This record gives sequence, C-alpha cells and structure tokens, in this order.
Amino acid sequence: MKLRQNAKHFAYRKALETPGIRSVANSGLVRLHTKIFTGKADPARAEERKAHLDGLFDATMDTYLRALQEGYSEAEAREITHIQANFDFYNHGWTEMMEFPADELEAHYDRYGEFFERWDVTIDEPLGQFAPPEGLPAAPSTPERLDDPDHPHAEGGFADDVYVETDDGELIVGGQDEPEDVDVSETINTDE
Repeated sequence: MKLRQNAKHFAYRKALETPGIRSVANSGLVRLHTKIFTGKADPARAEERKAHLDGLFDATMDTYLRALQEGYSEAEAREITHIQANFDFYNHGWTEMMEFPADELEAHYDRYGEFFERWDVTIDEPLGQFAPPEGLPAAPSTPERLDDPDHPHAEGGFADDVYVETDDGELIVGGQDEPEDVDVSETINTDE
C-alpha cells in the first residue's frame, strides 16, 4: 500500500503513546479519518456512514498501538490499520472508498498474516479482537458495487511492501526513520 508519511505522523504516534494526551490525539485522528473517508464516499451515502466510520477508526487506534508495541514500524502499523479499514469498506460494498483494488485484499492480508491471525483479524472480521464489545454502529451496505467495483481512490501494485510518499514526493519502501525533534503540539490541528 502507498501511504504518505511526514513529521506529523510521528507526532501523532508520540501523542497516542503518551498518557494524558492520548485521548485528545485519538479523538482528533478519528475525526480526521472520518472526514477523509466520507470525502471519498458516494456523496449520497457519506452522512449515513459517519457513525460507523467513527467507531471503526477508534478501534483501529488500538490496533495501531498494539502493532507498534509488537515492533512494527510507524508506517507498517499505520498500514495495518488502513488494511483493516479497507476490509471493512469491501465487506460493506463501499468500493469507492478503498485505497487498493479488491483483487489485492488477500495479498495485503498475507503480508501481515501473523499479526492478523494472532488478533483474529480476517477479511470478513476486520477488527478481530480490536472490535468494541458492543460492535460498530450499523451503516447501510451497497453489496451491488462488489459485482463491478469502482475504485477511484485505489492505487494498485503496492501489495508487496509498505511504500511511503514523503512531503517532497519521494517514494520510499519501508518508510522513514522517526525525526529527532517530534513536536506533539503538531497533533492539535487536525484539519490536514
């Protein structure tokens, strides 16, 4: 999968790992991701998906932290959560929101298979043990889109590794090293 990565991603990581700041960073990231992905949704369907997406992205923050604790890089941990989200989008037939084509679902799963299996994450159950006990808020599916999926936001061909695009447009396999001067205050503005 191809992701963007800059100093702000590392600032959010630090904020999520810091007691007392975590809840603020978590809320900001959930709002940011919901905003991004409702922007990719069919406009007629975006509003009805918001609560579901809020719950989904809140749960993936726990996945992100667990992956970091298990030694995955920032880019890999973030990619794991994006893969989970794409499994959920696929299961709902929300193919217009997917970041990679449906025919790459298994390849992305396999790359992190050991992690996913340990936490009961599957394509059909994208959150596995990270699912909230009460489940996610329901949102209408569009299964008819699976017959002829439209992926306007998907970039194929990046299923073999994690690829990150830097602020200057450079594509790096595996991701960047964390900068030395990470500023947690960068996490306050979630408009980007």
